Amino acid sequence: MDRFFDDRGNRSTLRREEDNNLKLSAMVDSGYRHSKRVRDMLDSLGLKPSDIVSTGDLEKLPVISRGEVVELEQREPPFGGFCGENTDIDRIFISPGPVYEPHLGENELWGRGYFAAGFRKGERVLNTFSYHMVAAGLTFHEGLRAAGATVIPSGTSGTETQVQLIRDLGITGYTGTPSFLNAIINKAEEMGYDFKKDFGLRRACFVAEPLQPSLRIKFEDEYGIDTYQMYGATEVGDIAYECSEKAGWHICEDVIVEIVDPSTGKCVESGQLGEVVVTRLNDIFFLLRFGTGDLSSIVESDCACGRTSRRLSGISGRVGDAVKVRGMFVTPGQIARVREAFPRVRLQVVVTRESYRDFLTVEIVDDEHYKAIDVGRFRDVFNEICAVKIDRIETRLVGTGRDKPEYEEGKPIIDKREWK
Repeated sequence: MDRFFDDRGNRSTLRREEDNNLKLSAMVDSGYRHSKRVRDMLDSLGLKPSDIVSTGDLEKLPVISRGEVVELEQREPPFGGFCGENTDIDRIFISPGPVYEPHLGENELWGRGYFAAGFRKGERVLNTFSYHMVAAGLTFHEGLRAAGATVIPSGTSGTETQVQLIRDLGITGYTGTPSFLNAIINKAEEMGYDFKKDFGLRRACFVAEPLQPSLRIKFEDEYGIDTYQMYGATEVGDIAYECSEKAGWHICEDVIVEIVDPSTGKCVESGQLGEVVVTRLNDIFFLLRFGTGDLSSIVESDCACGRTSRRLSGISGRVGDAVKVRGMFVTPGQIARVREAFPRVRLQVVVTRESYRDFLTVEIVDDEHYKAIDVGRFRDVFNEICAVKIDRIETRLVGTGRDKPEYEEGKPIIDKREWK
């Protein structure tokens, strides 16, 4: 039986919980001895490592948001006390914030998701995630290799180059964002190709960006591409993935997922919507109860694929004001940093969807001071801080009837996307 669909993937609910409890207890005990952050947290709460021996005990601990991780790492670089001083780390990644992320070891991270999506030996897969500094490229590369696939590390090359690789190398699979695959298909058609007839790409697995239902229908019905989704976070790795049934996302092994009330940190009743809170069981980065900011619920029913893990129903939205744009979070704090660089320019970010792609517009409120700055520098600073390029800049005058913007005081980011 395949290593990705063996007794670990088909343990009973009780067996899985028992295994996770043992690993969690060991992680907390090791974290208390080696991680300043875990030790300080438990001491401040009057807890001992022996007080956290089951998944139910996690509610005794606070949920830690990404913003708090960033703040702690800036206060105590590079890892905010979540790692031991002499921890053996094979590589360190960086994501916007900045957040420094130690690689959590192989453990076949993401391999199960790619296997569930049908990737096997003989598959040639275009990996369009960046291999530079961020975790995505190398992480997904290793997941594909663990599933047996051959990887073409195309990264963020332009769409014309991607079309050439698909044609010349007989690419059969794709991993990246759905919007980029859509752009590649459009480029191929602009170049005179019939994508379905002329190319053999028949399988795609998406991460870092939601797959819009109408775009999934387009990929599958018009182009014959079998589509799958995986879900994760750079701080904790893979969290869940779709199987061939596409009826929810299976929660990965070595991951504890809680669905909590964002206001209390307490678990909600099964089936109710709440924030996805993740504890990745490992002995490197002792981050307990990481709050993803995503909203979901648990599917308790059995899956026809045979896997016995619980499933997430999908992502239903975001807690708070952070917005994911083309796979990257844009936060109010980042917009505040842009404003600090251009203190007299009032601006607001508006996110929409155009041609199945996230579209970021910066609206300048009262353009008098904006005219005095270097627009090229403004774009560069925004991209450097937010890691997302501006698609369009519009200027508006407050108070005028025709040109009055949809400006909402105190809301640096407005998400107008509709997922239909």
